[in-house]
Amino acid sequence: MEVLFYIVPTLMIAVVSCAVVAVIRRSVRVSRAWNSGLTAEARCLRTYTTTSGGGDSSVRTTLHHVYEFTTRDGRGVRFEEPGGPGTTLEGDIVTVHYPADRPEQATARPPARGRLAVGTGCLLAFLGTFILFLLGFMAVTYAMFSAVGESPLP
Repeated sequence: MEVLFYIVPTLMIAVVSCAVVAVIRRSVRVSRAWNSGLTAEARCLRTYTTTSGGGDSSVRTTLHHVYEFTTRDGRGVRFEEPGGPGTTLEGDIVTVHYPADRPEQATARPPARGRLAVGTGCLLAFLGTFILFLLGFMAVTYAMFSAVGESPLP
Protein backbone atom coordinates (compact mmCIF):
# COMPACT_ATOMS: atom_id res chain seq x y z
CA MET A 1 0.00 0.00 0.00
CA GLU A 2 2.90 2.35 0.72
CA VAL A 3 4.02 2.05 -2.88
CA LEU A 4 1.07 4.27 -3.87
CA PHE A 5 2.87 7.14 -2.12
CA TYR A 6 5.59 6.73 -4.75
CA ILE A 7 3.61 5.71 -7.83
CA VAL A 8 1.10 8.59 -7.77
CA PRO A 9 3.73 11.36 -7.37
CA THR A 10 5.88 9.71 -10.04
CA LEU A 11 2.95 9.71 -12.47
CA MET A 12 2.25 13.35 -11.60
CA ILE A 13 5.91 14.21 -12.25
CA ALA A 14 5.66 12.49 -15.65
CA VAL A 15 2.56 14.53 -16.59
CA VAL A 16 4.15 17.80 -15.42
CA SER A 17 7.33 16.94 -17.34
CA CYS A 18 5.24 16.55 -20.50
CA ALA A 19 3.75 19.98 -19.79
CA VAL A 20 7.29 21.41 -19.45
CA VAL A 21 8.22 19.97 -22.85
CA ALA A 22 5.03 21.40 -24.41
CA VAL A 23 5.71 24.87 -22.96
CA ILE A 24 9.29 24.88 -24.23
CA ARG A 25 8.25 23.61 -27.69
CA ARG A 26 5.60 26.31 -28.01
CA SER A 27 8.04 29.02 -26.97
CA VAL A 28 10.69 27.80 -29.41
CA ARG A 29 8.13 27.55 -32.23
CA VAL A 30 6.86 31.11 -31.76
CA SER A 31 10.39 32.44 -31.31
CA ARG A 32 11.56 30.74 -34.52
CA ALA A 33 8.68 32.29 -36.45
CA TRP A 34 9.52 35.76 -35.12
CA ASN A 35 13.27 35.38 -35.70
CA SER A 36 12.92 34.09 -39.27
CA GLY A 37 12.24 37.57 -40.60
CA LEU A 38 9.66 36.20 -43.03
CA THR A 39 6.24 37.82 -43.00
CA ALA A 40 3.14 37.58 -45.12
CA GLU A 41 -0.32 39.07 -45.24
CA ALA A 42 -2.87 36.49 -44.10
CA ARG A 43 -6.64 36.51 -44.22
CA CYS A 44 -8.63 35.35 -41.21
CA LEU A 45 -10.92 32.67 -42.61
CA ARG A 46 -12.74 31.69 -39.47
CA THR A 47 -13.02 32.44 -35.77
CA TYR A 48 -14.55 30.14 -33.19
CA THR A 49 -14.44 29.49 -29.48
CA THR A 50 -13.96 26.37 -27.44
CA THR A 51 -14.94 25.95 -23.82
CA SER A 52 -13.53 23.67 -21.18
CA GLY A 53 -14.35 23.07 -17.56
CA GLY A 54 -17.72 23.44 -15.99
CA GLY A 55 -19.40 21.51 -13.23
CA ASP A 56 -17.34 22.12 -10.11
CA SER A 57 -14.60 24.04 -11.95
CA SER A 58 -14.70 27.38 -13.70
CA VAL A 59 -15.46 27.53 -17.39
CA ARG A 60 -12.61 28.65 -19.66
CA THR A 61 -13.27 29.97 -23.14
CA THR A 62 -10.53 30.09 -25.79
CA LEU A 63 -10.83 32.07 -29.02
CA HIS A 64 -9.33 30.38 -32.10
CA HIS A 65 -8.51 31.90 -35.50
CA VAL A 66 -7.94 30.10 -38.79
CA TYR A 67 -5.62 32.01 -41.14
CA GLU A 68 -4.52 31.48 -44.72
CA PHE A 69 -1.53 33.05 -46.47
CA THR A 70 0.82 32.51 -49.39
CA THR A 71 4.54 32.02 -48.77
CA ARG A 72 7.22 33.78 -50.80
CA ASP A 73 7.63 30.68 -52.96
CA GLY A 74 3.90 30.70 -53.79
CA ARG A 75 2.71 27.90 -51.54
CA GLY A 76 -0.68 28.36 -49.86
CA VAL A 77 -0.67 27.69 -46.12
CA ARG A 78 -3.58 27.47 -43.70
CA PHE A 79 -3.05 27.35 -39.95
CA GLU A 80 -5.01 27.69 -36.75
CA GLU A 81 -3.92 29.68 -33.72
CA PRO A 82 -5.60 29.63 -30.31
CA GLY A 83 -5.70 32.60 -27.99
CA GLY A 84 -5.71 35.39 -30.55
CA PRO A 85 -7.20 38.85 -30.13
CA GLY A 86 -10.95 39.22 -30.00
CA THR A 87 -10.75 42.18 -32.36
CA THR A 88 -9.66 40.04 -35.33
CA LEU A 89 -12.75 38.97 -37.27
CA GLU A 90 -13.39 36.79 -40.29
CA GLY A 91 -12.11 38.53 -43.42
CA ASP A 92 -9.55 40.68 -41.62
CA ILE A 93 -6.01 40.88 -42.99
CA VAL A 94 -3.19 40.40 -40.48
CA THR A 95 0.59 40.09 -40.69
CA VAL A 96 1.93 36.64 -39.88
CA HIS A 97 5.49 35.55 -39.12
CA TYR A 98 6.63 32.14 -40.27
CA PRO A 99 9.82 30.05 -40.52
CA ALA A 100 10.86 29.24 -44.09
CA ASP A 101 11.21 25.49 -43.49
CA ARG A 102 7.85 25.13 -41.67
CA PRO A 103 5.39 27.81 -42.73
CA GLU A 104 2.50 25.90 -41.13
CA GLN A 105 4.02 26.91 -37.77
CA ALA A 106 3.25 30.57 -38.42
CA THR A 107 1.95 32.97 -35.81
CA ALA A 108 -0.21 36.05 -36.12
CA ARG A 109 0.98 37.35 -32.78
CA PRO A 110 3.15 40.45 -33.04
CA PRO A 111 6.73 39.97 -31.79
CA ALA A 112 6.98 40.40 -28.03
CA ARG A 113 10.14 38.51 -27.10
CA GLY A 114 10.29 39.85 -23.55
CA ARG A 115 6.70 38.92 -22.85
CA LEU A 116 7.26 35.44 -24.29
CA ALA A 117 10.39 34.95 -22.16
CA VAL A 118 8.70 36.15 -18.97
CA GLY A 119 5.57 34.07 -19.57
CA THR A 120 7.57 30.95 -20.38
CA GLY A 121 9.92 31.51 -17.44
CA CYS A 122 7.08 31.98 -14.95
CA LEU A 123 5.26 28.89 -16.20
CA LEU A 124 8.45 26.79 -16.07
CA ALA A 125 9.20 28.09 -12.55
CA PHE A 126 5.73 27.07 -11.40
CA LEU A 127 5.99 23.61 -12.97
CA GLY A 128 9.51 23.16 -11.57
CA THR A 129 8.32 24.11 -8.09
CA PHE A 130 5.52 21.59 -8.38
CA ILE A 131 8.00 18.86 -9.33
CA LEU A 132 10.26 19.81 -6.39
CA PHE A 133 7.25 19.64 -4.06
CA LEU A 134 6.44 16.14 -5.32
CA LEU A 135 10.05 15.02 -4.88
CA GLY A 136 10.03 16.46 -1.35
CA PHE A 137 6.79 14.65 -0.62
CA MET A 138 8.36 11.37 -1.75
CA ALA A 139 11.47 12.01 0.39
CA VAL A 140 9.37 12.76 3.49
CA THR A 141 7.26 9.68 2.84
CA TYR A 142 10.39 7.55 2.57
CA ALA A 143 11.76 9.00 5.82
CA MET A 144 8.46 8.36 7.64
CA PHE A 145 8.23 4.77 6.48
CA SER A 146 11.89 4.20 7.31
CA ALA A 147 11.39 5.60 10.83
CA VAL A 148 8.48 3.24 11.42
CA GLY A 149 10.68 0.36 10.33
CA GLU A 150 8.79 -0.69 7.26
CA SER A 151 10.59 -1.17 3.98
CA PRO A 152 8.78 1.16 1.57
CA LEU A 153 10.73 0.12 -1.49
CA PRO A 154 11.37 -3.43 -2.67
